Formats: sequence, C-alpha cells, structure tokens
Amino acid sequence: MTVDDTGSGTGADGRVDPPAAESGEDPLALRLEQLILGAERRYTPFQAARSAGVSMELASRFWRAMGFADIGQAKALTEADVLALRRLAGLVEAGLLSEAMAVQVARSTGQTTARLAEWQIDSFLEGLTEPPEPGMTRTEVTYPIIELLLPELEEFLVYVWRRQLAASAGRVIQAADDEEMVDRRLAVGFADLVGFTRLTRRMEEEELGELVEAFETTAADLVAARGGRLIKTLGDEVLYAADDAGVAAEIALRLIETMAGDETMPELRVGIAFGTVTTRMGDVFGTTVNLASRLTSIAPRDAVLVDSALAEELIRTGEAPASEAEAAEAAVAAEKEGEEPPVYRFALQPMWQRPVRGLGVVEPWLLTRRAAAGGE
Repeated sequence: MTVDDTGSGTGADGRVDPPAAESGEDPLALRLEQLILGAERRYTPFQAARSAGVSMELASRFWRAMGFADIGQAKALTEADVLALRRLAGLVEAGLLSEAMAVQVARSTGQTTARLAEWQIDSFLEGLTEPPEPGMTRTEVTYPIIELLLPELEEFLVYVWRRQLAASAGRVIQAADDEEMVDRRLAVGFADLVGFTRLTRRMEEEELGELVEAFETTAADLVAARGGRLIKTLGDEVLYAADDAGVAAEIALRLIETMAGDETMPELRVGIAFGTVTTRMGDVFGTTVNLASRLTSIAPRDAVLVDSALAEELIRTGEAPASEAEAAEAAVAAEKEGEEPPVYRFALQPMWQRPVRGLGVVEPWLLTRRAAAGGE
C-alpha cells in the first residue's frame, strides 16, 4: 500500500493499480480484507497522511519501508493505517527514535511479517481450504476459517514476539559495553545441502519443496533446542549463530548426524567461524560470516570445518584437546593423581592451510565428536 508521491499509481513491479472503487474487485475479497484489517477503506494516501499529521513524504517512506505496493491516490487505507503513521511519527517526535531508525523499524517489521503472511496463506490456509466445499469458492471457504483463526494467530504472534524480544534484550544487557551490542564475538555457522542444484533438475517441484521444508524445519528445531539462533534460511542452506563456540559446534555435529540418519536427505557440509560480527536487522555481517561461508564450500561431505579462532576457543574452554597426544598425557597425569581424566566433547584435526579468495590463507580444522564423549 505504499504511496506514489506523483499519484501515478505505478507499483514496484511496474503495474498500475486502479482505485479500489473502480477496480471491479470481488466483493467477497473486499470483505475478507475488511475482516483481517478490522476496518473499512476510508482514506486516500494523502488523506491518511494529513489525518495522521505527517508529511506525504514521510508517510511514503514509512509505507515503502513496510513493503506495501504503490496505490496512487486510491481510497484504500483505513484507520489502522492512520494509527500506524501516528505511532511511528510520534516515536520520532518524542525523540525515542530518529527518523532513519523509525524507517528501519518499519522495514524490518515489514520484511519479517511479509514472509510469515506468505507462508500462512500459501501453506496453512491453502491446506485448510483444499478441497473447497461443494458449490463454494476457495475465498468463501477461507472467510469463516480466517474469522475463527485470526484472533488466535494474532495473540500467538504477539506472544512469540515478546518471548523473542525478551531473549534478545537479555543478550544485549549481558554485553560488556555499547560497542559489543552492535559488533559482537559470535560463532557463525553455515549448513549446506550437497548437490542441491542437481536435485532441482531431477525432482518434481512439490517433492523438492517438501525436502527444503523438511531441511529448514529440522535445522531450525536443532538450532533452537541447542541454544543457537537461526539467522536465515536460503532453501538449501541455513545460517545460524551462537554466543558460545561449544554450542555452535554441537549444533553442527547434530545437524550432520540427524541428516545422515534420514535417507531422503542429501549429504550435508557445515562451516563455522568465530569472531567479531556486525548485527543489523536480525542479520549478521562481516569477515567472520564470509569465512564461515567459505569453509562450508570447501568442507568434505557430512563433515564440519571450523576456523582456527573457533578451534582455539574450544581448546581454551576445555571442550576439545589441542591434540590427541595432549589428551593422552592429561589422562595419564590424572590417573597418577587418582583423579578423573578430563572429558572432552570434541576432537580437532588440523587440515592443510589453503588460500581463500578475499580472506588470505586460512587454516581449517576438522571438527568431530570424541567417541568417549557420547552425546545427549
């Protein structure tokens, strides 16, 4: 619903959106929209901006940031649109947010909820309304279902958002200083399905979609369960992060083990790097992220490669021995003292140093699970 300042009504994809009242839209579709939005169309973009007390230019920036299509000067906005403008503008006027930050809030919220809405309509509601009841269109079946589900889904969305906000706020509070809140030391991991491009040529679209969904769901569950954070999914690849090197390593090995036990899944390779990471709008950037991606591309099938910084962190925290010889020496020394030998979760094997484009020479380490450590 973004506003076209020129009034041309040309959308981001080049199409021209006619005014709602003249577009011949399905009355039932309009009823569905009204049900979801909870209000009738009352305002043109100009009227909505004026009613909210903001400039047309700022209103346009907010709407575009939220990802809404241009509608020219059609009367298609509601009281909720006006209220959203007032709230964002009010945060700026009160000095709580800069204008640039308010636009960023609008953009991050729009991008996140757009993906959620697409998934819910394409997968969730489509499944509930298939096949349609005899003599009814899909829209007619969808209306009563949305009417029942809307309040429940809305409450659930707010609950999950509050939970995630609380977790994120807790991580920020624990940061050592203000700089660490933006540039933090994290373990970043990429998990990539091997031979995915070849699979796309052999598998039917529906079958391929099911495989991708199964992979993303499994990865998301494993990352969350072990204490990591799923940053994003890219079909055949997932990106995750963890504050602790041991957590990131455990997630990587669990991913390999779980996928290897599923005959329907291709082989997997994982790369992890540890270091300073810049976080923006829920995403991560920087050399550490690039290095993790490069390690993934050179990792053997069903194996995990880590950089030297992560290897050093695992050794420092006692999660892995510097070498098997050191582990043996520690066990002998503990036995002489009548103590329990140290228990290591992971094993590290140095690989050949190699040049990596844009990152110089890197020393990858092969990460495995020590047999004595078992697993949970």
